[in-house]
Amino acid sequence: MTTQATTMVLASFVADSLSLGAHWIYETDVIDQRIGRVENLRSPLADSFHAGKKKGQFTHYGDQTLVLLESISDKGMFSLPDFASSWQNLFTGYHGYVDKASSTTLENMSRNVPLDQCGSTSSDLGGAARIAPLVYRYQHDKKALLTAVQEQTRLTHNNPATLAGADFIAKTAWEVLQGREPAEAMEQALDEGIADFDLDNRIRGGLDSGGKDTRTVIKHFGQVCGIAAALPGAIHLILTYSDDLKTALIENVMAGGDSAARGLVAGMVLGASLGEKAIPEQWLMDMEKTNAIKDLLMIIDRTL
Repeated sequence: MTTQATTMVLASFVADSLSLGAHWIYETDVIDQRIGRVENLRSPLADSFHAGKKKGQFTHYGDQTLVLLESISDKGMFSLPDFASSWQNLFTGYHGYVDKASSTTLENMSRNVPLDQCGSTSSDLGGAARIAPLVYRYQHDKKALLTAVQEQTRLTHNNPATLAGADFIAKTAWEVLQGREPAEAMEQALDEGIADFDLDNRIRGGLDSGGKDTRTVIKHFGQVCGIAAALPGAIHLILTYSDDLKTALIENVMAGGDSAARGLVAGMVLGASLGEKAIPEQWLMDMEKTNAIKDLLMIIDRTL
């Protein structure tokens, strides 16, 4: 178990958990007034999409990421049928928000649509953002990683832009684990080609945004869930706070909107780059599944 790879996974999860308290609040002045600066994990507001969740838990994105990690740990590798079954079971009596992509996929599964065709047409970043467990498992096999990433993303988000974005994120995280700086890794992933022309342009815009005011940039790109807006926002966070994971994830939440999906990606890449000391210890203490995640990673280590 390498420090960088472990931190990559933990940072992705903790980014989602930090986002829980203010997730999908688009008016940043509402975050300022009703919540304040989100520097620690906290419960969501009573009138939020995640009402009923508690401090230290995950949004529905983080819950799906954990199911993926559990499936890989159980099988020793990525198995689409096992992940699909576990993912479907997650939403049986689920106490949390079920988004359109998930409800559409569940409906298709109930009609026995083949797994490679049952995914929604959603272009949301969420389906591509939950891949840190796959990068961990296939950190020494890039080809296998990219294949698994496409399969898991297509299960729920069978959309060209989301699939292209997942490929970009996976290549970036993989290269960072090999020792490249995040900026260099993203440039290389871009040079290798993005299988969606519009997303290619959006990624380039993200790469040009480093160092600018985060709230302004993310509002400009769009605070929404769609990958064309959310991925450039995540790229901005990675570049602007390349040596400061804590501030990156706080500013992500304070920028509003779909902070959970952006955070999963930014946390993944910055965690892979900066290592274990980058995550505030209190965040890991407050996250409910920290020890469980570490245990699952240790099981996966036996297959590496």
